[in-house]
Amino acid sequence: MAIDKRKTPREYMEMAITVMKNSIHEKRKDKSSPLVGAVLVFPDGSFDTAFRGELRDGDHAEYTVLDKKNRHKNISGAWLFATLEPCAPGARNAPKISCSERIVNARVAEIWFGIEDPDPMVDHSGIEYLVSHGVKVHQFDKDLHKVIEIFNADFLRGAHIRKKEAVALKQNKPGTLNAKAEKTKLDDLSEEALQKFLIKSKSKLKVNSPKFIDELLQIGLIEYDEKSKSNIPTGNAILLFGKQPRHKFPQAAVKAKVDYGNGKTDVQSFDDALVLIPEKVEAWARKVIPESFDRSKFARSKISSFPIEVIDEVINNAIIHRDYSIDGAKVQLEITPDKIVVKSPGKPVPPITLENLQNFSATSISRNKTLAYVFNLMEYMEEVGVGMDTYRDMRIKYNLPLPIITYVEPNLIVTFPRNADAIRDLSNNAAISQLNDEELAGYDFIKARKEVSRKEYEDYFKFERKKASNQLKKMKALGLVGDNGKPVTSHDYRYIYKEGK
Repeated sequence: MAIDKRKTPREYMEMAITVMKNSIHEKRKDKSSPLVGAVLVFPDGSFDTAFRGELRDGDHAEYTVLDKKNRHKNISGAWLFATLEPCAPGARNAPKISCSERIVNARVAEIWFGIEDPDPMVDHSGIEYLVSHGVKVHQFDKDLHKVIEIFNADFLRGAHIRKKEAVALKQNKPGTLNAKAEKTKLDDLSEEALQKFLIKSKSKLKVNSPKFIDELLQIGLIEYDEKSKSNIPTGNAILLFGKQPRHKFPQAAVKAKVDYGNGKTDVQSFDDALVLIPEKVEAWARKVIPESFDRSKFARSKISSFPIEVIDEVINNAIIHRDYSIDGAKVQLEITPDKIVVKSPGKPVPPITLENLQNFSATSISRNKTLAYVFNLMEYMEEVGVGMDTYRDMRIKYNLPLPIITYVEPNLIVTFPRNADAIRDLSNNAAISQLNDEELAGYDFIKARKEVSRKEYEDYFKFERKKASNQLKKMKALGLVGDNGKPVTSHDYRYIYKEGK
């Protein structure tokens, strides 16, 4: 039975946040409890709400709305909106069961959550459990995350401290990046890489000083081994700072290739510690991109040599978010006169989907959180950034086409067309080929903005009204854009980018 969409998912998100603010703090001194709001939407469109502690001190919002308020109802196929990631199996003392298990048992079809719970007893495990049991998982719109974080500042502060102090059970599994790298020692870490980390993170500590070793222990980059009575690097440490990271992780490399379009090519391999790769790739790109400069046009303006900061962003994201468990799969950078391609091994991390990435609406989920944390400390990237803002801004900031994102096993592929012809060649939509260069730039503008009025379109491109209207009507006739359902003569009428096109 389909959900009667009397409200949009966004409205339920906002409702959950409103309910969240009524949460009652638990009467405990060891840690601050979170503020959590939940909205359960039944298949007939009716809904119910709950907040943490609403009926009893400490009761979770999801438990309250699912079991305490609606145990007598058939919830199969319902939607659930919760401002915090539902707790994971093992997070609650027996005989209590976790909220993620309750959601699965109730046969909830889809769930939207606000922010991840960084507590080491949860820390993405709730999401993983739901996805693995067939629940479709989404995240709240990005602008709502900050609202939830502000109201949960005390809880999040404590959760992050607990995360640093405790090694979560899931991080101790042999073979993971978070576990000790067998047959390695501190001498296998590069002093150059460690020094780079200290300089970029603005630390005043000295390499191999007791305080620095203690910091690495706190971050979880090294572990004390009782058997050998020594500190052992984790897989993350070998990747980030190892003298020869590929000895332990053969796939840990960036392979770069440039085709200058005149029969001349150049190939480079970056096999260093991860913290050394970004600047080396940037230096190489600065050298080769101008020589591969494409002098064709997009939107009547000569294409720039290509902004290096965009290359930096996408390479850093590929290094951080890729799946290091895929044997032999390396990050690849390919530069040709008409496009720049970055291939990153691994599927999108749930609940992020390929469609989220293609529509530049992906939220902040990281596959390798320790790697992301270190790169964040070094100011190479935002800790949980996925480059969406950079990609969205390309049309407006750099006068360049938006990237095209695809997945071909085993790689997530981000392709940056450097001209209009490249967009047509790369697109799977036949309607794109019917747009001239000017119209194609206009379509890219709408895709970046998601929706525009005729006046906004007209003003941005400095077109006459008739020309702007004709182009927008053509895109609509081709099925590339829709509208918001308002009368065409209305001031509120807007052209809407069709997701997935």
